[in-house]
Amino acid sequence: MKFNYIGKTGLRVSEICCGTMTFGTTTNKKEAFRIMDKAYERGINFFDTAELYPVPPTAELAGITEEIVGEWLKTKQRDSIILASKVAGAASGWFVPPIRHGMTAIDSFHIQQAVEKSLKKLDVDYLDLYQMHWPDTVVPIEESLDAFDRLVKSGKVRYIGTSNDTAYGLSKATETSKHKNLKRFESIQNNFSLLNPRFFDELKTVCENENISLLPYSPMAGGVLSGKYNGDFYPEDARFSMYLKSENPRVRAMSDRFINNKTIEATGKYINLAKELGISPVTLAIAWSKQFDFVASTIIGARVHEQLDDSFAALDLTLTNDTLGQIEKIQAETLYPMG
Repeated sequence: MKFNYIGKTGLRVSEICCGTMTFGTTTNKKEAFRIMDKAYERGINFFDTAELYPVPPTAELAGITEEIVGEWLKTKQRDSIILASKVAGAASGWFVPPIRHGMTAIDSFHIQQAVEKSLKKLDVDYLDLYQMHWPDTVVPIEESLDAFDRLVKSGKVRYIGTSNDTAYGLSKATETSKHKNLKRFESIQNNFSLLNPRFFDELKTVCENENISLLPYSPMAGGVLSGKYNGDFYPEDARFSMYLKSENPRVRAMSDRFINNKTIEATGKYINLAKELGISPVTLAIAWSKQFDFVASTIIGARVHEQLDDSFAALDLTLTNDTLGQIEKIQAETLYPMG
């Protein structure tokens, strides 16, 4: 297993991170334990969760994922695990979280409330990485960073990160940390995949110049890159098969972003490339994601433990310059499939 440091921290994490967002809905506790055990036995030491999980998020289920992860953690030595969680983003943003009665904000009060509940549900004394799930468009970043800084000084959190942020947001936060002498965001957890390479546009430059690590989520583009959505058949138990039936405008918009003519067209090309290489399209997608210097660890997800095998195969694979060139050609032919 190759390990990378996150940003300028002492957190040394495996190239693949075990995501947990389905634990408690499509993945029951018994299967979640199988997934985490299999990841741990393969050498993965990095596990990511959130107060909002599992997905799809509901007020009734929020926090169950952390409880499942916390129960599993009791079977392992705590200091052998790099554990990450997140405070839900602000209700002023694109989504109103179904927690704290839909009044969330990235202010001092909510950050303190969230971390205390996460520590209790996970039954741990500290988090290695605590992340802002998405930015707050109202509360000044100075207040948010000051609250995160106090968590680090208290020993409840080792390092902090952000997620679903922009180049402006990350740059503003980084400069604020410098000028106010506050702990900075060491990582950014954003959507990044063969179908969504927008991170290259501006955020890559910020991360490389500031030594901030990307922790890509959805490297399989929500499962689309596996080829299971082929335009004619959508598996009934798949996430976007369910989302496409939703009457919620936000959910439908998300579905259309992931599944459209351009994503299906580009996926077909990646599947053909994977066949030429003699590997799974899952392996190709994960190998591509983990191969960039600004990526510390790629977050994978699974509903059942058998799905991990193709992802783990990427750990032993380095894509050649020729393969990377073919991928760049596909991305040039089908620009921004996800918008």
